[in-house]
Amino acid sequence: MQRALFKKLIRDLWHLRGQLAATAVVVACGVASFVSMRSTYASLLETQENYYSEYRFGDVFASLTRAPEGIASRIAAVPGVAAVETRIVSDAILDIPDLREPAQGRIVSIPEIEAPILNDLHLKSGRYIRPGRSDEIIVSAAFAEANGFVPGDSLGAIINGRSRRLNIVGIGLSPEYIYEIRGGDIFPDNKRYGIIWMGRDAAEAAYDMKGAFNDLSLTLAPNASEDQVIDQVDRILKTYGGTGSYGRADQQSYRFISNELSQLRTFGTFLPIVFLGVTAFLLHLVMSRLINTQREQIGLLKAFGYRNTEIGVHFFGLAFISVLGGIILGVLLGIWMGDGMTTMYTDYFRFPILTYHIGIDLLVYSVLITIGSAALGAGSAVRRAVLLPPAEAMRPEAPPSFKPGILETSGLSGYLSPSSRMVARNISRHPLKSMLASLGIAIAAALLFTGFYFYDAIDQIIDIQFRQAIREDAVVNFTKPQTQKARLELADMSGVMGVETFRAVAARLSAEHYSKKSAIIGVESEPDLHRIVDQNSQVRIVSPHGLALSRALANRLGVSKGSFVTVEVLEGRRPVKRVEVTSIIDELMGMNAYMNIRTLNRLMDEDDIISGAYLRVDSRGEDGLYDKLKRIPSISGVGMPKAILESFNDTFAKTIGIFTSVLVLFSSAIVFGVVYNAARIALSERGRELASLRVLGFSKREVASILLGEQAVVTLVAVPSGFVLGVVLCATMNNLVDTELMRLPLVFTIRTFLITGVIVTIASAISALLVTLRLRGLDLIAVLKTRE
Repeated sequence: MQRALFKKLIRDLWHLRGQLAATAVVVACGVASFVSMRSTYASLLETQENYYSEYRFGDVFASLTRAPEGIASRIAAVPGVAAVETRIVSDAILDIPDLREPAQGRIVSIPEIEAPILNDLHLKSGRYIRPGRSDEIIVSAAFAEANGFVPGDSLGAIINGRSRRLNIVGIGLSPEYIYEIRGGDIFPDNKRYGIIWMGRDAAEAAYDMKGAFNDLSLTLAPNASEDQVIDQVDRILKTYGGTGSYGRADQQSYRFISNELSQLRTFGTFLPIVFLGVTAFLLHLVMSRLINTQREQIGLLKAFGYRNTEIGVHFFGLAFISVLGGIILGVLLGIWMGDGMTTMYTDYFRFPILTYHIGIDLLVYSVLITIGSAALGAGSAVRRAVLLPPAEAMRPEAPPSFKPGILETSGLSGYLSPSSRMVARNISRHPLKSMLASLGIAIAAALLFTGFYFYDAIDQIIDIQFRQAIREDAVVNFTKPQTQKARLELADMSGVMGVETFRAVAARLSAEHYSKKSAIIGVESEPDLHRIVDQNSQVRIVSPHGLALSRALANRLGVSKGSFVTVEVLEGRRPVKRVEVTSIIDELMGMNAYMNIRTLNRLMDEDDIISGAYLRVDSRGEDGLYDKLKRIPSISGVGMPKAILESFNDTFAKTIGIFTSVLVLFSSAIVFGVVYNAARIALSERGRELASLRVLGFSKREVASILLGEQAVVTLVAVPSGFVLGVVLCATMNNLVDTELMRLPLVFTIRTFLITGVIVTIASAISALLVTLRLRGLDLIAVLKTRE
């Protein structure tokens, strides 16, 4: 008896091979997305945790103006502190060979003699610095690779106003700078910004810091309270110009990596759920149709003594075998994609070793989840087969009772051809079946729509952030606040066509029990070079009477327009004042706070002081201007917006672009699988009717037009429905990946709608061609054999 069921299973698999192959493709897409993203996430997370542990990444960080080394012992005595590492950290202008623009380096002191320290170094090449050699440095790997540096090369630097020549003896990595980025930026510019590790004695001499430090990191004892430690450290460092301690979660590199891992985990969960949901839907349709057409066979099996359990296992086996090929293909494809994604992340996440691996548990989860979706999809259909009484099963299904519909009562049927009337009647008399078919195509179209949406979002970010908001050619940052005289000096330089200044102040913003450390940017009344532009492309002017917050920061603080926040300035005279929130700005990047520059100067109780300037540069005088800027001691760094845009395209846009391409490819496969399945199910269900029409004299073209006409109507309804579902899906994904660093705008171009519609149409056309070929080969005698 089991052999007979096995033979039937093989026949059913062969008969449904096209539909089951299409279903397997959908399964493969879901499994591949799950395996690739989750395995990449697991590889990155494990590498990050091991790296942090082995190289002793700090738990709390603090910057200050200057403190004697003896203060370190007071901090080490704070309850909960396990280890303290003091150092000297400062920025310097770098003169890179063959680079016309000024570069910026962050000087970080390290022990003269190599020893285990917090945020320890990993040497990729070269050697450690020698004691007493003040000209020897180790540079970060990303900076070295971008500029082609190798041990033995040298570069120029302006350190504390003095010109130095520094010799590179090693290329290194640090857990503190896995994602190497300049403060205030969102994307790296490795060619113009890098980390430079210098001996402690050399740094002390260069910055007049003998027996002192201006930066520290510490680790916490087990079960220590980070907030309590930070509070006590801040109290100790307040006298020495401390700008506020912060935990690992707010450390710049860690925050960027955590954000990326969070997005990867979200996408690796959300998208497979959608894909495998489509799988369950397809299997439900296929199994329901199969059981409807095999009523007599099920009745005969039961009449010959087959138990309900055996019949249920048979049909479940058909469902599980249909997804088995998809699981195998999906796992192999997922491993290949995961390895490629991990390699891609090595381009901008700097780990000593980043090895891709996939755990057995992940493979087991992928198999169980897929089988679960298959069981969910086939469950109701198999249940009907199991519960079907033998006598009822062997009797043909009772014909439905129809009554005149809208088409007949309205008189519209007279204006339609016989074929068109058949199409309209069948759709109106089977509304649920038509709706389900349309829903399946709509979901597939929504996935495709979502893939193309990311292209629109990236284009919108580039347009708003890099064309409308950032219009300067260079950003100059001073080593310390300057008077307006610095602005006049910049304006008088050859090649400078326009200057706008800004003031940046470190502060802690508080509202009730929420607080956030943030820079307050003082902007000019009507800026032209660097504007504040919201996600709707509206230029926002900051009121002279209060504080403007980005939506992300306002939500973090739980405030709205008209609320008051406490501003605790962490530098200068450190005033503490309550300031009204005068506007909330829906920005696409960062968590920002703005004030009018004169208002901020008054809050700081200072004259017209500036922190930097935005420059518009004449392209004909760029080389001479940049050469001058390299040699000004009061300048700590020069940012290049064009370079930031290039970095954006090389990092975030590249990552999203690859992800989107895969999503579009998978979605296109799903669109075809759903459309083809819908067409084949319609052919199977109506094969007898269509064969009858052929016998009655209808031509092959007319019969095909009846079947394909129904599919065309279902598809036409599905496409706009898919657009609506796509918008909802995009909004849902945006909410899931909304971060402090960047928000994707919910914007859609005509291109996205057109391409989605065209791909669905092409998939429908290919499916129609395949079904037509099948229809032309229909065996009229076999189909018309009586079932009674």
